[in-house]
Amino acid sequence: MPPKPAGPTLTERRAPWVVFTASGDPWLTSETAALVRRGGLVLRVDGRELRDAASVFRTFARELSFAGYFGHNWDALVDCLQDWHGPGHGRQDLAILIDHADGLCEADFLGPLVSALVQAAWHSNLRLDADGEPDAWRPRVAQHFVFLLDGAAPAAFAEGAARGADVAVALADGRLLAALHPADWPPAPAQA
Repeated sequence: MPPKPAGPTLTERRAPWVVFTASGDPWLTSETAALVRRGGLVLRVDGRELRDAASVFRTFARELSFAGYFGHNWDALVDCLQDWHGPGHGRQDLAILIDHADGLCEADFLGPLVSALVQAAWHSNLRLDADGEPDAWRPRVAQHFVFLLDGAAPAAFAEGAARGADVAVALADGRLLAALHPADWPPAPAQA
């Protein structure tokens, strides 16, 4: 069995796909710098704008320049994130940081949001075709999401995040990590 990775990453195509952490976490500074050095993109969304599901869809559509075909529902969010065609045209590794995310702790849509994000990242990182084989036409892209907390404890988000379909959460080093249940969603193959 391969050794367990040291912790979350923004530069590699492996889980966890979503991280809840303090806005001043030194891990984030080093990971975003490494991602940018490798030619990746760091985009930001203001968590204070995410008041309900409709505002989540509007904000992501605006900030990530989704095309007019975005359906403004959770499945459409997964589809648009996994096939993102913004800067870099879906060929650059991507970290989406959700600033000021404290208010999402009690949001009734937190579970579906986290579920949509982990599913989109899983698809982007794995890139399988309809037959379950690596997709020859679309490159695998490291895609991760980070909820940045100004004062709330990451552990406070565990219950709400875990309400998402197929979402598994764990606390590690003061961060809440979210991925898909490994029994139902296999891990991405090793870095190429």
